[in-house]
Amino acid sequence: MARTRTRISISLEQTQAERIKRHAERAGLDVSAYLVHAATRQMAETEAIEEQFAGVDALIDAAENGAAGPVEQDGSEGELTEQERREVEAALALVRGAGPAGARPGAAA
Repeated sequence: MARTRTRISISLEQTQAERIKRHAERAGLDVSAYLVHAATRQMAETEAIEEQFAGVDALIDAAENGAAGPVEQDGSEGELTEQERREVEAALALVRGAGPAGARPGAAA
């Protein structure tokens, strides 16, 4: 059974086109196969990331939908303890991609 193919036209700068052609040749592919491979790889990566964070996204949505509005504070209720502040900083470091020592993985020291 023959597959139906669809043609997609793209516009790009000449330098980009030449670079893509060179990379395709090095990979032993024609430009169409190279671009399909690159796009398919990017889509798989994006879908994996979305799947990995689906639970976090659901929690955020639930929190945003459940919020009744801004909470008024008298100045003391919203302050963090020193332990809470350290926990928040550690969590933010993980989100930003920093390791336990605060350095980003793969970053030059």
